[in-house]
Amino acid sequence: MARTLDVYLQNDLVGHLVQDEGGEMTFEYVESWLTRSGATPLSQSLPLRKERFKRKECRGFFAGILPEESKREIIARNLGISARNDYAMLERIGGECAGAVTFIAQGEALPERNYSYRKLSEQELAAILKELPKCPLLAGEEGIRLSLAGAQDKVAVRIEGGEVCLPLGGAPSTHILKPTVERFEGIVFNEALCMKLAAAAGLSAAAVETRNVEGLDYLLVERYDRIHRPVPGGEPVLERLHQEDFCQAHGIVPENKYQKEGGPSLKQCFALLREVSSAPVIDLARLLDAVIYNFLVGNNDAHGKNFSLLYRGARTENLEIRLSPLYDVVSTVYYPELSRDMAMRIGDEYSSEKVTAKNFEQLAQEAGLGKPLVRGRVAELSERVIAALPKVEIAHPVAEKVAALIRQRSENALGGNRS
Repeated sequence: MARTLDVYLQNDLVGHLVQDEGGEMTFEYVESWLTRSGATPLSQSLPLRKERFKRKECRGFFAGILPEESKREIIARNLGISARNDYAMLERIGGECAGAVTFIAQGEALPERNYSYRKLSEQELAAILKELPKCPLLAGEEGIRLSLAGAQDKVAVRIEGGEVCLPLGGAPSTHILKPTVERFEGIVFNEALCMKLAAAAGLSAAAVETRNVEGLDYLLVERYDRIHRPVPGGEPVLERLHQEDFCQAHGIVPENKYQKEGGPSLKQCFALLREVSSAPVIDLARLLDAVIYNFLVGNNDAHGKNFSLLYRGARTENLEIRLSPLYDVVSTVYYPELSRDMAMRIGDEYSSEKVTAKNFEQLAQEAGLGKPLVRGRVAELSERVIAALPKVEIAHPVAEKVAALIRQRSENALGGNRS
């Protein structure tokens, strides 16, 4: 028997996700959405049309909402479903997702706007941090339907007056909480340094802070796809902004996110922004800065799911599409066991240790940018990163070592660019 999920964008029903008797997943927009003034596609890969999207056409977007790799396998086991069944997983955990999309069983009502949250004591929070490896996203706990893409442990939370609260019944969150990873020493402080350094160097980056509870370190990342909308005479209302990563926008499934495996290239990323951004000149420059910055800090894992489009004014005729702030920036080169190849090559070079000024000139040509502009930007950002390093708080020995590594890489890039 076929099963159907109602797909909402914020508070509007936009379509149906259907799993037929054979297990195949399809998607179709509802007529009321197609005829609405200011209707917004869920994805650049799912343009507004009456025809149904087959699994191959729609899976890139919908699977891209879900967790990946071992986390997906564990969640599936905990929920008693197949790890390969995107529909079943969205049915169980597709309440509070990235962007403004929500999945509800057909015919059921969206949760009321008087959302509920559960305040966590320090003991409860510590217990959750310890439990996340065995229960990713807290999937299966009563009242919790959260989905976040990626292979790392994390959970969506709301911060109220400095306290950590769990969203219940599909309520929106304000932050993403990432616990420490035993396998990678000091990764919380590594990411915090890279993100704060980006902001200090003048790049647009998600705000982060490190915290500790009962001896357990964790990172809080403020969500850029959530806003507090002012209400005349009342308390601000927490609302979702729609977003999608570059793999979703290209219709590429998450397991193929690396360029070598069919994921987007930098050439494709620049082309996407040039085509859809509401401010392409600004966003192309911001993407170039992001590419250079990832190179300087040694973030070799900057794949297509680590760049996103942010939609403001979705569902209206005032839609604005912009490149999202930087997120998920870690100096992966600090960990010798991780790949030395970049997720997306610069020019014709995958190894971040072998990138030269010539490779950046090749990137300029592929991206439709001027070679002198790109060369100049590599030098300028190298100088800005070096100047910003002393301004960023170093709160851990690993962060201190990563800072030294970034300084050396930036000095090398500056010297190589001048030569």
